[in-house]
Amino acid sequence: MSTKARGVALSVLASVLFGVMYYLSAQLVPLDGEQIFGWRMLLTLPLMAVFLLAGGDWQLVRTTRQRLRAEPRLWLVLPLSAFLLGVQLWLFLWAPPNGRALDVSLGYFMLPLTMVLTGRMVYGERLTTLQGLAVLCAAAGVLHEVWRIGSFSWTAAVVALGYPLYFVLRRRHRTDHLGGLWFDMLLMLPLAAWFALGVAPGLEVYTQRPALWGLVPLMGLISTTALVSYILSSRLLPLGLFGLLGYVEPVLLVGVALLLGERLAPGQWGTYGPVWLAVALLVLEGLIQRKVQPVPARCAGSTPITR
Repeated sequence: MSTKARGVALSVLASVLFGVMYYLSAQLVPLDGEQIFGWRMLLTLPLMAVFLLAGGDWQLVRTTRQRLRAEPRLWLVLPLSAFLLGVQLWLFLWAPPNGRALDVSLGYFMLPLTMVLTGRMVYGERLTTLQGLAVLCAAAGVLHEVWRIGSFSWTAAVVALGYPLYFVLRRRHRTDHLGGLWFDMLLMLPLAAWFALGVAPGLEVYTQRPALWGLVPLMGLISTTALVSYILSSRLLPLGLFGLLGYVEPVLLVGVALLLGERLAPGQWGTYGPVWLAVALLVLEGLIQRKVQPVPARCAGSTPITR
Protein backbone atom coordinates (compact mmCIF):
# COMPACT_ATOMS: atom_id res chain seq x y z
CA MET A 1 0.00 0.00 0.00
CA SER A 2 1.36 3.43 -0.95
CA THR A 3 1.99 6.20 1.57
CA LYS A 4 -0.97 8.19 0.25
CA ALA A 5 -3.28 5.17 0.40
CA ARG A 6 -2.25 4.53 4.02
CA GLY A 7 -2.89 8.18 4.84
CA VAL A 8 -6.37 8.08 3.27
CA ALA A 9 -7.19 4.84 5.09
CA LEU A 10 -6.06 6.29 8.43
CA SER A 11 -8.02 9.51 7.89
CA VAL A 12 -11.23 7.63 7.05
CA LEU A 13 -10.64 5.29 9.99
CA ALA A 14 -10.25 8.28 12.32
CA SER A 15 -13.47 9.86 11.03
CA VAL A 16 -15.37 6.59 11.44
CA LEU A 17 -14.03 6.12 14.98
CA PHE A 18 -14.94 9.69 15.95
CA GLY A 19 -18.43 8.96 14.61
CA VAL A 20 -18.57 5.72 16.64
CA MET A 21 -17.51 7.63 19.76
CA TYR A 22 -20.20 10.25 19.01
CA TYR A 23 -22.79 7.45 18.94
CA LEU A 24 -21.31 5.61 21.92
CA SER A 25 -21.53 8.69 24.14
CA ALA A 26 -25.34 8.45 23.87
CA GLN A 27 -25.25 4.80 24.97
CA LEU A 28 -23.39 5.35 28.25
CA VAL A 29 -26.44 6.14 30.38
CA PRO A 30 -26.72 6.85 33.26
CA LEU A 31 -23.37 8.69 32.80
CA ASP A 32 -23.86 12.34 31.87
CA GLY A 33 -21.74 14.42 29.48
CA GLU A 34 -19.37 15.60 32.20
CA GLN A 35 -18.66 12.10 33.48
CA ILE A 36 -18.09 10.79 29.95
CA PHE A 37 -15.70 13.67 29.25
CA GLY A 38 -13.85 12.99 32.50
CA TRP A 39 -13.33 9.31 31.77
CA ARG A 40 -12.26 10.04 28.21
CA MET A 41 -9.49 12.36 29.42
CA LEU A 42 -8.35 10.00 32.16
CA LEU A 43 -8.04 7.13 29.68
CA THR A 44 -6.70 9.05 26.68
CA LEU A 45 -3.84 11.00 28.27
CA PRO A 46 -1.67 8.01 29.33
CA LEU A 47 -2.26 6.27 26.00
CA MET A 48 -1.28 9.48 24.18
CA ALA A 49 1.93 9.58 26.25
CA VAL A 50 2.75 6.05 25.07
CA PHE A 51 2.15 7.14 21.47
CA LEU A 52 4.45 10.16 21.83
CA LEU A 53 7.19 8.06 23.40
CA ALA A 54 6.91 5.33 20.77
CA GLY A 55 6.84 7.82 17.91
CA GLY A 56 9.78 9.89 19.10
CA ASP A 57 7.68 13.00 19.75
CA TRP A 58 8.17 13.18 23.52
CA GLN A 59 10.90 15.76 22.91
CA LEU A 60 8.11 18.22 22.08
CA VAL A 61 6.75 17.74 25.61
CA ARG A 62 10.22 18.35 27.06
CA THR A 63 10.59 21.50 24.95
CA THR A 64 7.28 22.87 26.21
CA ARG A 65 8.27 22.10 29.80
CA GLN A 66 11.56 23.98 29.30
CA ARG A 67 9.70 26.95 27.83
CA LEU A 68 7.48 27.06 30.93
CA ARG A 69 10.60 27.72 32.99
CA ALA A 70 11.92 30.41 30.64
CA GLU A 71 8.63 32.09 29.63
CA PRO A 72 6.31 32.78 32.59
CA ARG A 73 3.52 33.97 30.26
CA LEU A 74 2.98 30.36 29.19
CA TRP A 75 1.56 29.68 32.67
CA LEU A 76 -1.37 31.83 31.53
CA VAL A 77 -1.45 30.74 27.90
CA LEU A 78 -1.53 26.98 28.45
CA PRO A 79 -4.48 26.98 30.92
CA LEU A 80 -6.45 29.16 28.50
CA SER A 81 -5.54 26.83 25.64
CA ALA A 82 -6.59 23.81 27.72
CA PHE A 83 -9.90 25.50 28.57
CA LEU A 84 -10.71 26.25 24.91
CA LEU A 85 -9.94 22.67 23.88
CA GLY A 86 -11.67 21.17 26.92
CA VAL A 87 -14.92 22.92 26.07
CA GLN A 88 -14.82 21.39 22.58
CA LEU A 89 -14.05 17.88 23.80
CA TRP A 90 -16.79 18.12 26.44
CA LEU A 91 -19.35 19.43 23.93
CA PHE A 92 -18.57 16.62 21.48
CA LEU A 93 -19.56 14.06 24.12
CA TRP A 94 -22.35 16.08 25.75
CA ALA A 95 -24.34 16.81 22.58
CA PRO A 96 -25.53 13.31 21.48
CA PRO A 97 -27.19 12.24 24.76
CA ASN A 98 -28.78 15.69 25.09
CA GLY A 99 -30.39 15.88 21.65
CA ARG A 100 -27.92 18.44 20.22
CA ALA A 101 -25.96 16.18 17.87
CA LEU A 102 -27.29 17.89 14.73
CA ASP A 103 -26.41 21.34 16.07
CA VAL A 104 -22.83 20.28 16.79
CA SER A 105 -22.51 18.66 13.35
CA LEU A 106 -23.60 21.99 11.85
CA GLY A 107 -20.78 23.65 13.80
CA TYR A 108 -18.27 21.22 12.29
CA PHE A 109 -19.64 21.92 8.81
CA MET A 110 -19.18 25.66 9.41
CA LEU A 111 -15.73 25.30 10.95
CA PRO A 112 -13.75 25.32 7.66
CA LEU A 113 -15.53 28.55 6.74
CA THR A 114 -14.77 30.28 10.03
CA MET A 115 -11.16 29.11 9.68
CA VAL A 116 -11.03 30.75 6.24
CA LEU A 117 -12.41 33.98 7.70
CA THR A 118 -9.94 33.81 10.58
CA GLY A 119 -7.08 33.51 8.10
CA ARG A 120 -8.40 36.57 6.28
CA MET A 121 -8.95 38.75 9.35
CA VAL A 122 -6.03 37.68 11.54
CA TYR A 123 -3.31 36.77 9.04
CA GLY A 124 -4.36 38.83 6.02
CA GLU A 125 -4.86 35.80 3.77
CA ARG A 126 -6.83 36.62 0.62
CA LEU A 127 -10.08 34.84 -0.17
CA THR A 128 -10.47 33.17 -3.54
CA THR A 129 -13.67 33.59 -5.51
CA LEU A 130 -15.00 30.21 -4.40
CA GLN A 131 -14.06 30.92 -0.77
CA GLY A 132 -15.93 34.22 -0.94
CA LEU A 133 -19.01 32.50 -2.35
CA ALA A 134 -18.78 29.84 0.33
CA VAL A 135 -18.67 32.48 3.06
CA LEU A 136 -21.75 34.19 1.58
CA CYS A 137 -23.64 30.88 1.47
CA ALA A 138 -22.76 30.11 5.08
CA ALA A 139 -23.78 33.62 6.14
CA ALA A 140 -27.15 33.10 4.40
CA GLY A 141 -27.67 29.89 6.38
CA VAL A 142 -26.82 31.59 9.68
CA LEU A 143 -29.10 34.56 8.95
CA HIS A 144 -31.92 32.18 8.06
CA GLU A 145 -31.52 30.38 11.40
CA VAL A 146 -31.57 33.69 13.27
CA TRP A 147 -34.69 34.71 11.36
CA ARG A 148 -36.32 31.29 11.97
CA ILE A 149 -35.90 31.06 15.74
CA GLY A 150 -34.53 34.46 16.73
CA SER A 151 -31.06 33.10 17.58
CA PHE A 152 -28.32 30.75 16.42
CA SER A 153 -27.57 27.47 18.19
CA TRP A 154 -24.97 28.12 20.89
CA THR A 155 -23.55 24.61 20.39
CA ALA A 156 -22.85 25.22 16.70
CA ALA A 157 -21.41 28.66 17.53
CA VAL A 158 -19.04 27.22 20.15
CA VAL A 159 -17.59 24.78 17.61
CA ALA A 160 -17.42 27.22 14.71
CA LEU A 161 -15.92 30.10 16.73
CA GLY A 162 -14.09 28.33 19.54
CA TYR A 163 -11.69 26.28 17.46
CA PRO A 164 -10.34 29.31 15.50
CA LEU A 165 -9.64 31.08 18.80
CA TYR A 166 -7.83 27.97 20.03
CA PHE A 167 -5.63 27.70 16.94
CA VAL A 168 -4.80 31.39 16.81
CA LEU A 169 -3.73 31.27 20.47
CA ARG A 170 -1.55 28.20 19.92
CA ARG A 171 0.08 29.57 16.77
CA ARG A 172 0.77 32.95 18.34
CA HIS A 173 2.54 31.37 21.31
CA ARG A 174 4.18 28.53 19.33
CA THR A 175 2.45 25.67 21.15
CA ASP A 176 0.74 24.31 18.02
CA HIS A 177 2.39 20.89 18.13
CA LEU A 178 1.94 17.54 19.86
CA GLY A 179 3.76 18.69 22.98
CA GLY A 180 1.36 21.59 23.40
CA LEU A 181 -1.61 19.29 22.82
CA TRP A 182 -0.35 16.89 25.51
CA PHE A 183 -0.02 19.75 28.01
CA ASP A 184 -3.54 20.91 27.15
CA MET A 185 -4.82 17.45 28.02
CA LEU A 186 -2.65 17.25 31.14
CA LEU A 187 -4.09 20.49 32.50
CA MET A 188 -7.60 19.11 32.02
CA LEU A 189 -6.79 16.11 34.21
CA PRO A 190 -7.82 17.50 37.65
CA LEU A 191 -11.22 18.62 36.35
CA ALA A 192 -11.60 15.36 34.41
CA ALA A 193 -10.89 13.33 37.56
CA TRP A 194 -13.47 15.35 39.50
CA PHE A 195 -16.06 14.86 36.75
CA ALA A 196 -15.36 11.11 36.55
CA LEU A 197 -15.03 10.30 40.24
CA GLY A 198 -16.04 13.25 42.40
CA VAL A 199 -19.45 14.15 41.00
CA ALA A 200 -22.33 12.21 42.57
CA PRO A 201 -23.10 9.39 42.18
CA GLY A 202 -19.49 8.67 41.14
CA LEU A 203 -18.74 4.96 40.82
CA GLU A 204 -22.23 4.02 42.02
CA VAL A 205 -23.53 4.19 38.44
CA TYR A 206 -21.41 1.14 37.61
CA THR A 207 -23.43 -0.97 40.02
CA GLN A 208 -26.59 0.24 38.29
CA ARG A 209 -25.22 -0.75 34.88
CA PRO A 210 -22.28 -3.19 35.02
CA ALA A 211 -21.84 -2.98 31.22
CA LEU A 212 -20.17 0.39 31.80
CA TRP A 213 -17.07 -1.43 33.08
CA GLY A 214 -16.51 -2.52 29.49
CA LEU A 215 -18.06 0.38 27.57
CA VAL A 216 -16.06 3.15 29.26
CA PRO A 217 -12.61 1.58 28.60
CA LEU A 218 -13.81 0.88 25.05
CA MET A 219 -14.53 4.59 24.64
CA GLY A 220 -11.01 5.44 25.85
CA LEU A 221 -9.49 2.98 23.39
CA ILE A 222 -11.61 4.34 20.52
CA SER A 223 -10.73 7.92 21.45
CA THR A 224 -6.99 7.26 21.47
CA THR A 225 -7.04 5.14 18.30
CA ALA A 226 -9.01 7.82 16.47
CA LEU A 227 -6.69 10.60 17.60
CA VAL A 228 -3.53 8.64 16.75
CA SER A 229 -4.93 7.66 13.33
CA TYR A 230 -5.83 11.27 12.66
CA ILE A 231 -2.36 12.54 13.56
CA LEU A 232 -0.62 9.81 11.55
CA SER A 233 -2.75 10.56 8.51
CA SER A 234 -1.82 14.25 8.75
CA ARG A 235 1.83 13.24 8.44
CA LEU A 236 1.31 10.99 5.42
CA LEU A 237 -0.98 13.17 3.28
CA PRO A 238 -0.57 16.47 1.43
CA LEU A 239 -2.34 19.24 3.32
CA GLY A 240 -4.99 19.76 0.63
CA LEU A 241 -6.05 16.11 0.50
CA PHE A 242 -5.99 15.88 4.28
CA GLY A 243 -8.28 18.90 4.50
CA LEU A 244 -10.74 17.49 1.98
CA LEU A 245 -10.97 14.20 3.87
CA GLY A 246 -11.83 16.22 6.97
CA TYR A 247 -15.31 16.72 5.52
CA VAL A 248 -16.03 13.00 5.93
CA GLU A 249 -16.56 13.35 9.67
CA PRO A 250 -19.33 16.01 9.72
CA VAL A 251 -21.30 13.86 7.27
CA LEU A 252 -20.94 10.90 9.65
CA LEU A 253 -21.95 13.07 12.60
CA VAL A 254 -25.18 13.99 10.83
CA GLY A 255 -25.78 10.29 10.22
CA VAL A 256 -25.26 9.56 13.91
CA ALA A 257 -27.66 12.35 14.87
CA LEU A 258 -30.35 10.91 12.59
CA LEU A 259 -29.63 7.41 13.95
CA LEU A 260 -30.20 8.74 17.48
CA GLY A 261 -33.63 9.99 16.47
CA GLU A 262 -32.99 13.67 15.71
CA ARG A 263 -34.66 15.06 12.60
CA LEU A 264 -34.32 18.17 10.48
CA ALA A 265 -37.43 20.30 10.76
CA PRO A 266 -38.76 21.54 7.38
CA GLY A 267 -37.70 25.10 8.21
CA GLN A 268 -34.12 24.02 8.98
CA TRP A 269 -33.35 23.17 5.36
CA GLY A 270 -32.93 26.90 4.79
CA THR A 271 -30.12 26.79 7.37
CA TYR A 272 -28.38 23.52 6.54
CA GLY A 273 -28.78 23.75 2.76
CA PRO A 274 -26.67 26.92 2.26
CA VAL A 275 -24.04 25.66 4.75
CA TRP A 276 -23.71 22.32 2.93
CA LEU A 277 -23.49 24.23 -0.37
CA ALA A 278 -20.68 26.32 1.13
CA VAL A 279 -18.82 23.14 2.10
CA ALA A 280 -19.30 21.78 -1.45
CA LEU A 281 -17.73 24.98 -2.83
CA LEU A 282 -14.71 24.57 -0.56
CA VAL A 283 -14.34 20.93 -1.62
CA LEU A 284 -14.52 22.02 -5.27
CA GLU A 285 -11.85 24.65 -4.69
CA GLY A 286 -9.64 22.09 -2.96
CA LEU A 287 -9.94 19.74 -5.92
CA ILE A 288 -9.10 22.55 -8.35
CA GLN A 289 -6.09 23.66 -6.29
CA ARG A 290 -4.76 20.09 -6.18
CA LYS A 291 -4.78 19.99 -9.98
CA VAL A 292 -3.14 23.34 -10.65
CA GLN A 293 -0.39 23.41 -8.01
CA PRO A 294 1.45 21.06 -5.64
CA VAL A 295 0.37 21.15 -2.01
CA PRO A 296 3.01 21.14 0.74
CA ALA A 297 3.00 18.29 3.25
CA ARG A 298 1.93 19.01 6.80
CA CYS A 299 4.72 19.57 9.30
CA ALA A 300 5.24 16.46 11.42
CA GLY A 301 5.06 18.40 14.64
CA SER A 302 1.81 20.19 13.93
CA THR A 303 -1.54 19.02 15.22
CA PRO A 304 -4.87 19.02 13.39
CA ILE A 305 -8.26 19.69 14.91
CA THR A 306 -9.07 17.34 17.76
CA ARG A 307 -12.40 16.14 19.10
